[in-house]
Amino acid sequence: MQQYITHFALVVKDYDEAIAFYTQQLHFNLLEDTVLSETKRWVLVAPPGARECSILLAKAATDEQLTRVGNQTGGRVFMFLNTDDIWRDYKDMTAKNIKFIRTPQEEEYGTVAVFEDLYGNLWDLIQQKSKFPAP
Repeated sequence: MQQYITHFALVVKDYDEAIAFYTQQLHFNLLEDTVLSETKRWVLVAPPGARECSILLAKAATDEQLTRVGNQTGGRVFMFLNTDDIWRDYKDMTAKNIKFIRTPQEEEYGTVAVFEDLYGNLWDLIQQKSKFPAP
């Protein structure tokens, strides 16, 4: 049997501001932006080099969903972005005023920093040591 995750939904306030953040601030690729109705779009973004998994930017459609924007995991790190050069990306992101909760630090598995996306969701930015699996 073979299975893999293709997309996961990230609840956002606005499609266009989320697309701008992910494509301009994080250099993600806009893979698809298809209008499904007057209020719904199918929007996929992924970091350069992503092979299987992308983020579905899902605009909050109810008041309850709106309360989850920026806090889908109750304050825990939600997503993990691997990089081949953490210092390059850290410098680029701080120059673009992306807020880091934790600056890059050496861990057993690699170098890791924690940043917020435009809504406050927490991400780990990780440059892994080759002999260790992802945390």
